[in-house]
Amino acid sequence: MSEAEKSAWCRAQGLFPSELDEWRQTATASLGTSEGATANAASRAERRRVRDLERELRRKDKALAEAAALLVLSKKLEALYPRDADE
Repeated sequence: MSEAEKSAWCRAQGLFPSELDEWRQTATASLGTSEGATANAASRAERRRVRDLERELRRKDKALAEAAALLVLSKKLEALYPRDADE
């Protein structure tokens, strides 16, 4: 848009060309890398970390349950077939 067209459009809208330039600068600055983008990246990293920790917790819970089941089974086996002291 040329200066003449921009001035005519601004007059029709009741604006000053300097206001239009300020709005454009504000809009382009907000679209660039800002605190919001870094906050989004940090939030994404935190969500990934939480997901990984929850996955690890589920894996360890399964391993603990398996170990507990094996312990119970070994105690039942010992109760059914006690070991002799001379072995």
